Amino acid sequence: MNKNKKWVYISALFIIAIGSTAFYIYKEYNRKNEDTGSLRPDYVVTASTIIKEFETDQESATKKYSDKIILIEGYLKDILKDDRGFYSLMIGDTTSMSSVKCSMDTAHNQEAASLQKGTAAVIKGVCAGFNADELLGSDVILVRCIIDQMKNNPSN
Repeated sequence: MNKNKKWVYISALFIIAIGSTAFYIYKEYNRKNEDTGSLRPDYVVTASTIIKEFETDQESATKKYSDKIILIEGYLKDILKDDRGFYSLMIGDTTSMSSVKCSMDTAHNQEAASLQKGTAAVIKGVCAGFNADELLGSDVILVRCIIDQMKNNPSN
């Protein structure tokens, strides 16, 4: 009898462990990111300032900005649309090859179509890193970006 109870407890623990693991995997697989538009920015900077910080000291800039909500102010150098219809905005100074590359959040993707190249824009996104390239210009990478309507609308 004692041996049977032992196997019952072991079986119950095993079933609980499998069930807990399956539930965790299900929850992670179906997890949604919070809309960037509703999040408060950790930093408000111009495109040229953040680019300069990364080019000067990449390690400390990465520690400072990585996975943080950044509100970027600057000029639209380019508006890119890939073959799947997703937009990326290139923000920065027109005299430099370096820029901030903002990949639009899928929920706010079509808002990028209304922007015009060469105009001022304010974009909010999550800093995902930095690509250094001396020949083609460096890029600070922002993901899940949205156009900050409050800052872009001059009547507010």
